Amino acid sequence: MARIDLDQLAHSYDRSGTRPAYAVYPFTHAWEDGETYALLGPSGCGKTTLLNIMSGIVHPSEGRVRFDGVDVTELPTARRNIAQVFQFPVIYRTMSVFENLAFPLRCRQLPQREIEQRVGEVAELLNLSGQLQRSALRLSSDAKQLISLGRGLVRNDVAAILLDEPLTVIDPQLKFELRRKLKEVNRRYRLTLIYVTHDQTEAMTLANKVVVMNQGRIVQIGTPQELFERPEDAFVGYFIGSPAMNMLECRLAEGGVDASGLHIAFPGADKRGIKVGAKLAFGVRPEYVAITDAPAADAIPAVLVDLKSVGAFRIATLGIGAHRVKAKMRADQPIPVDRMFVRFTDGRRLLYADDRLVAVA
Repeated sequence: MARIDLDQLAHSYDRSGTRPAYAVYPFTHAWEDGETYALLGPSGCGKTTLLNIMSGIVHPSEGRVRFDGVDVTELPTARRNIAQVFQFPVIYRTMSVFENLAFPLRCRQLPQREIEQRVGEVAELLNLSGQLQRSALRLSSDAKQLISLGRGLVRNDVAAILLDEPLTVIDPQLKFELRRKLKEVNRRYRLTLIYVTHDQTEAMTLANKVVVMNQGRIVQIGTPQELFERPEDAFVGYFIGSPAMNMLECRLAEGGVDASGLHIAFPGADKRGIKVGAKLAFGVRPEYVAITDAPAADAIPAVLVDLKSVGAFRIATLGIGAHRVKAKMRADQPIPVDRMFVRFTDGRRLLYADDRLVAVA
């Protein structure tokens, strides 16, 4: 496997104007050898463009691509030694399942015994062992996609495996199993694996590092825990988490912030050197909104607006002042009847200026 360096990389499909209309804005990042990454963001944010630049399908407008320090920017896909799996299955329809999986190895003239061993391992991993002699043409769409995935995994000499939403056509229950298997594969073979998805569950359960994109920009890179607990950009707070992060427009006040007359304690917020005119917002995850019947110095009066059951949890919509705030609680947690207050967990209150995180309290 390889370390992939993208140095001042950017891409524009339209270069007719004086200023490029970027599909991917300039950035620099190193994708470490043996890590599993997820490229996460909404449709049209530049994820596939970035993946195709790494594979060589798209030539970048700006910057360089390096594999283990070697500049491959001008090299075609065939010479980059990568495996790419696309959104919809790509198979050799006239071949059996075994021959489909063995094809990349035969092209490299590996011994038959090694081919059989590698195909056998990957087929067992993907639950294809019982179908190796079947014609690939007669299989279901999800089985065909498993073959595409298997062809990417069967080689042990690739620089990286690039996956562009490969589970789109897979049955939902099988998706969960395949995500688990991909993690198992990476533990066993230490692959450099980059996985494109718009599904936060896929990204957060599969990857060691998640790269969040929005409108062509990389807004944050971090572990799933880092993205959940400390979103560096307000978009990450909206996009990751269910329900999304509560965000209240506010202004600085003594000892905290003021949101439409509602005072929220936030020690030191007024000493952050925030520029004049910056758009401020207070953020807190629903998981860190606690409901109580006991008044306290930092407790805020609330009323229950709505309550929904979601499996082992309940989502409460609370009215506090002019705002609506979501709270996530256990299904068996009692809700006060006579009077209700909310408290925001210490260390989980976030302050944003122009959508960028500036303070935590």
